[in-house]
Amino acid sequence: MAFDVDLFVIGAGSGGVRAARIAAGHGAKTIVAEESRIGGTCVIRGCVPKKLYVYASRFADEFADAAGFGWTVGETRFDWPSLVAAKEKEITRLSAAYRANLAASGAELIEQRASIVGPHRVRLASGREVSARHVLIATGSRPTLHPEIEGFEHAITSNEIFDLPVFPKRLMVVGGGYIAVEFASLMQRLGAQVTEVMRGTNVLRGFDEDMRAGVRDAMLRAGVAFRFGSLPKRIEKLRDGTRRVALSDGHTIEVDLVLAATGRHPYTEGLGLESVGVKLSSHAAILVDKELTSNVPWLHAVGDVTDHVNLTPVAIREGHALADRLFGAGARAIRYDTVASVVFGTPELGAVGMTESEATVRLEKFEVYEANFRPMKATLSGSGERAIMKLIVDGATQKVLGAHILAENAGEMIQLVALAMTMNATKDDFDATVAVHPTAAEELVTMRKPSRRYDGGEWMA
Repeated sequence: MAFDVDLFVIGAGSGGVRAARIAAGHGAKTIVAEESRIGGTCVIRGCVPKKLYVYASRFADEFADAAGFGWTVGETRFDWPSLVAAKEKEITRLSAAYRANLAASGAELIEQRASIVGPHRVRLASGREVSARHVLIATGSRPTLHPEIEGFEHAITSNEIFDLPVFPKRLMVVGGGYIAVEFASLMQRLGAQVTEVMRGTNVLRGFDEDMRAGVRDAMLRAGVAFRFGSLPKRIEKLRDGTRRVALSDGHTIEVDLVLAATGRHPYTEGLGLESVGVKLSSHAAILVDKELTSNVPWLHAVGDVTDHVNLTPVAIREGHALADRLFGAGARAIRYDTVASVVFGTPELGAVGMTESEATVRLEKFEVYEANFRPMKATLSGSGERAIMKLIVDGATQKVLGAHILAENAGEMIQLVALAMTMNATKDDFDATVAVHPTAAEELVTMRKPSRRYDGGEWMA
């Protein structure tokens, strides 16, 4: 059977664009369809603008810390519209770069919505139909909404917060995951009074318990107010724009804005997947095998739409690997166990591999190495900041199977730790590495004695 194209990609985010570029580079005739701005969530309304806003927020700490180092800082003023405009300029530049790179690769970009209408067939919003040997779904995810909450339409999501016309002086953040923590942290530093409400008893479920406590304590020092074990029951918009929020714990809070950051769900609705029998998970994610192929042999998926490891670099690596497998000489297996992640609060939290609680389930015996200290910068600035580092080491092989860092520039450190772990580094390898002094990172190679050991279900000092 002759096909119009070899690969049709639905979604021009990081994963879809990488797959299209690599496929086209292998000589495959490729089309990419995108209904929104080129670049996807990460570039347009996610990682990139978020990190720019995090940078902006940290100047508040720098101004405060400067006095301890002999500087006198005059009156400061933050201008939200200036930051929004600067952000928009940068993401527009990046979106154009994505567009240019696609064109340079030879892939065709069509800026329309696309959906599956039959085996190997895709229909564009214009009505044009295209037959494809392979179809890749790379549509990512979208914020989770809660229509069961009365007045939830008066809340916003992370999609809208980057472009608010007016900066909110009082902000409620609903949720305790990394998106909620990041926005609560940065908005507090930019000048909002933030109240974070969540169903759980602490932030960042799934991360190491000591790191969760450290993040919570740092946010409290910054002025964020928490209401654990509580969620909105009703959001009422008053005449002056104020949101009056009735919480499940019986309290009522008035704020200028409510940010719903209660997770994201795969964007699979309306893609016509049911027309060809594609199997979805209970959360509407496309189920794929280790080769990133669904139960329909010609239909593949990468990135957040699979709800596997929802990180942009993972989507990029998956898109690249899929294109190499379908049209190139084959692909190296992806190691998901050493994928690092970072929560860009202040300070940052970097993590890779097992948490301590996961190790108790998966390992017969292991060792925990820890460091908890006041960073050198804080000794003169007078801030209450703490740095916390932890290594999880397999008791049988001495391989480092988990690393967790709560500190300034933790994201930069955890990337290199992930490299070492991907190379199967042992604790002896860490010990044999000469420290760089004075740095915070040197603690990772100078922790000589374990703080505790786990053996056969029992903890030992």
